[in-house]
Amino acid sequence: MDPLYVQVHARDNVAILVNPEGLPAGARFPDGLTLTERIPQSHKVALRDFDQGDPVIRYGQIIGHATRSFRAGSWVREDLLDLPSAPSLDELQLSTAVPAPLPKIDGYTFDGFRNSGGAVGTKNILGITTTVQCVAPTVDYAVRRIRAEILPRFPGVDDVVAITHTYGCGVAIDAPGAAIPIRTLRHIGAHPNLGDAPLVVSLGCEKLQPARLFPDGGFPILESDPYLIRLQNETLHGFGDMIAAIMRAAEKRLEQLSRRRRTACPASDLVVGLQCGGSDAFSGVTCNPAVGYAADLLVRAGATVMFSEVTEVRDAVHLLTPRAINEDVARDLIREMKWYDDYLARGSADRSANPTPGNKRGGLSNVVEKALGSVAKAGSTALMAVASQGERVTAKGLVFAATPASDFVCGTQQLASMNMHVFTTGEGTPYGLAMVPVIKVSSRTALAERWPDLIDLDAGRIATGQASIADIGWELFRSILDIASGRRKTWADHWGLHNALAPFNPGPVT
Repeated sequence: MDPLYVQVHARDNVAILVNPEGLPAGARFPDGLTLTERIPQSHKVALRDFDQGDPVIRYGQIIGHATRSFRAGSWVREDLLDLPSAPSLDELQLSTAVPAPLPKIDGYTFDGFRNSGGAVGTKNILGITTTVQCVAPTVDYAVRRIRAEILPRFPGVDDVVAITHTYGCGVAIDAPGAAIPIRTLRHIGAHPNLGDAPLVVSLGCEKLQPARLFPDGGFPILESDPYLIRLQNETLHGFGDMIAAIMRAAEKRLEQLSRRRRTACPASDLVVGLQCGGSDAFSGVTCNPAVGYAADLLVRAGATVMFSEVTEVRDAVHLLTPRAINEDVARDLIREMKWYDDYLARGSADRSANPTPGNKRGGLSNVVEKALGSVAKAGSTALMAVASQGERVTAKGLVFAATPASDFVCGTQQLASMNMHVFTTGEGTPYGLAMVPVIKVSSRTALAERWPDLIDLDAGRIATGQASIADIGWELFRSILDIASGRRKTWADHWGLHNALAPFNPGPVT
């Protein structure tokens, strides 16, 4: 391959190298730029000479200021950039550049499981909800038995999933922050992929009692309910009785779930969560813009698309508040940014703690650069609503659902709402979720070739000109419909790679 770099915006004074093995000092590009030192793939090269204090621009935005002078062709590393201040939340434009609606696209459907309340599942799962971590090993044991001994008799049911977590006791259950993990777990327990057939296992003495987890609306809150099993119940004599009780209830629920059938549903019934993990400098050039294109297609089809990760939005918030459909939505977005600023400050941290060693190895110098690439997943449509931490998203169109940026915490929070998940990665991760399909999109072809049985879609072809953003966007859109229909499996589901749930708990632990 000839020396090749990608400059995202005409204003950019740095670009990233495309060549898989990087390039040595002396490598010369077609425009005459010559490298002064060896630069790895995906890292930044200076397109002009810089003096100390000069702004360094990528995505048309300032990602830092030069800490010293350096020449065109230099490797622009983290140590050459001073982190700029985050956009002031008091000076943002509110709903000043609302995008015009894109033309609707009709006729796109998927085969889903319609529930009595109207929500649509993309899987047919028996979920066993737990109220406290103490019961998790017992439920895990029961699930292994159910899969081996009962599930084979119900081929129409995809799986049995233990909804276990680290919450439920030893916490300040009435603290203001406690509402976040509780409502997250409540929404997950009522997930459309569970088919209105909840099964709850409680210990009995925990702080998160079933009546607090499910305070209303058709879920078991009484000890007489056959689908609520309390392990401390005096009628259960030993571990064998506990497992037998769970298995009896599970068999009854499996009989109900086995009667569910996939039916044609409009694409508007999809709620797609977008997330990135193990990001690199290509993420904002290839996979995230392609996901953004697919997000626009989903919105045009009437679906809901959620993007999240507060610290990976914070430094690009000035690009989003003008897109809010009205000033109230813009203020809601600012509210979530402010809440997280305060949360980090209480822990003596700030947004600069976000980039990981892997992000930096992949060419991302700081959180500003990371955020500008991350928000490309949000596409180009108007921001229609903002959901607070742990809330269920109900709006149609593009929605910001506030979550931490941690992959497994963000995924758990988004699971409160989504029935499909799209996950972009540059460095690679085998991450997956049991309850919804997770489509893995790589930023680089080298990763897709190295992990052909983990990456579902290679967006790296955009960087080399083999495909356009629109090409990959349409490919992803069609893949979402196929996978939501059960016609295809993601690699994570093929291998059963399912991360443990990690609900966000900002409250005190006692």
